[in-house]
Amino acid sequence: MTNSQKWKVFFLLFTTMFLLGGIQNTKGIILEQVHHDIGLTMSQIGTLISTFQYGFLIASLLTGYFTDKKGLRFMMFIGASCMAIGLVGTSMAFTVMLFLGFYLVIGLGIGSMLVSIVTVIPTFYKERAGMMFNVANAMFGVGMIVTPLVLNMMFSHNISWRIFYIAVAVIVALILLVLTTLRLEKSGGMDMNVKDFMQLLTNPRLMLVIAYLLFYVAAEVAFLNFFPIFYSSLDIANATVTEKTATGAYVIASFAVLFTVGRFIGGFINMRLGERNTLILFSALSLVTLIISRMMVYEWIYAFMAFGFSMSVLFPTASAIGTRMTDKSGSMLGLIYVASGLGGAFAGWLVGMLSDTYGIAFGFNTLIGFVCVFLVLSWFVREAPNAAK
Repeated sequence: MTNSQKWKVFFLLFTTMFLLGGIQNTKGIILEQVHHDIGLTMSQIGTLISTFQYGFLIASLLTGYFTDKKGLRFMMFIGASCMAIGLVGTSMAFTVMLFLGFYLVIGLGIGSMLVSIVTVIPTFYKERAGMMFNVANAMFGVGMIVTPLVLNMMFSHNISWRIFYIAVAVIVALILLVLTTLRLEKSGGMDMNVKDFMQLLTNPRLMLVIAYLLFYVAAEVAFLNFFPIFYSSLDIANATVTEKTATGAYVIASFAVLFTVGRFIGGFINMRLGERNTLILFSALSLVTLIISRMMVYEWIYAFMAFGFSMSVLFPTASAIGTRMTDKSGSMLGLIYVASGLGGAFAGWLVGMLSDTYGIAFGFNTLIGFVCVFLVLSWFVREAPNAAK
């Protein structure tokens, strides 16, 4: 690959990961604004989150297959196009149904782009794949940190969330432009065929890891999407709605800071403690820090930063354990993305429904239940010394 092609791949990798981290981490902040803008109920917000996750799930299932058949550039182009269309459409939506439809398109785009970008790394950086995975995840984390702060600055100047989505769509259009000039040979992608899936589904140890990841993602999605709405609903002395919105954005950004730090040092933690011990210890820390943060929501809201650090190492650690249990690592990664989509969709539906019925505080507390479940599951996860054949 020529130097000009390498720089284009660098640009696509880092820009895409930054945008994906930013979009994922600002859904809750934006939905809090949309909640008042077009009059969403809590159940509708839950449906929106579930719809987004279903789009992500569908794209994750199909992207590996079509990457193999049509090529990596084709799927990256499809994913970026879906993101651009979804972002522009959502920014112009003034009814619930239009917002719902375009939110599904964004989910499809993000799912396609994420799986495609994951495939780029081992395809073009074979000897340095581990380093590039870490750097790419760092850019994802930077996106998680920066974008809530950008949104907070916009809201403080009475700039609509719609402008934010249009600006992101412009950056995605630039990604599309670079893609048209990039020459990529076909890649095997992630092998995700039905036969391999069915074999994985019959392995109870693997299904335990998948169940763990499903409830982990449910907890993460519930926090990032519903915390801004929950915090804005609190009766805090001398705090206006604008001030609570700003504080909520800062908390999400601070959560992302320690979440990213944890991802950076997670490998050292695993080497020191072992993967299973890391899973158990940090699952327990997640529950403790979440309960303490929830109890201190009026006194010191930034305690949720500790919850972010506790959660940071769990997904990659559980994923590593799962992929080493089988020689079908591509299909296992596909199954992990499926669990992520299902966990996020389940959280959106359940928290939204309970919030509408019993109030947002009750709905938000549901994520304590999610953490309790994956803590219990962590005790039963076992590492496999050799891949299952």
